[in-house]
Amino acid sequence: MEPHRGVSLRKEPTIAAANYQQRRNEPRINQQIRKSPVRLIDEDGTQLGIVPIEEARDRAHDRGLDLVEVGPDADPPVCRILDWGKLRYEKQKKEREAKRKTQTIEVKEVKYRPTIDVHDRDRKTDRARKFLEQGNKVKVTIFFRYRQLRRPQLGQEILDHVQQQLADVAAVEHRSKGLEGRQMTMILSPLAQPKAKEREKEKEKEKEKAGSAEQQAS
Repeated sequence: MEPHRGVSLRKEPTIAAANYQQRRNEPRINQQIRKSPVRLIDEDGTQLGIVPIEEARDRAHDRGLDLVEVGPDADPPVCRILDWGKLRYEKQKKEREAKRKTQTIEVKEVKYRPTIDVHDRDRKTDRARKFLEQGNKVKVTIFFRYRQLRRPQLGQEILDHVQQQLADVAAVEHRSKGLEGRQMTMILSPLAQPKAKEREKEKEKEKEKAGSAEQQAS
């Protein structure tokens, strides 16, 4: 049996789903569109003129597509024939990408002392690496006590070491040239993942070359 003209075979949303759709500022589609006549545009953007809503639904149905109300405030309303599921997916994808790009980057602080031992220094540097790999910025802070203020080179040596150890995942955004009160600071920004991976590969190649050289020497 052939379907009645003007009735779409596509599964229509329930009243609750339709209300939810309107709350999300999504357009009316298919049977949700009540006003007639409508100004119809096909999937290629061609103006098809003003037609009864039933005819507009029929044309969308015959193409296996949806009738979407794109201009509800116009007189008459503007409707377009298109693949609503595909359009909705692409719209949601763009919204997710925009949200990801606008996410706030946190600044995590890692504190050192000028006389910190090697084990604690490396442990703190590993923590800074994890923060960077998570997409956060890192503020490296060296705190000096009174007598330590006479030896600022100790702080510079720590900053040099941290910068070198994290060069594969971070770029220096700011670094103190000297003491700033009783501290030195360095701001590290996470590298884009492709660059970080490239640097990691280069590091692995260097290790392999060093290992081959040692084997040849032995």
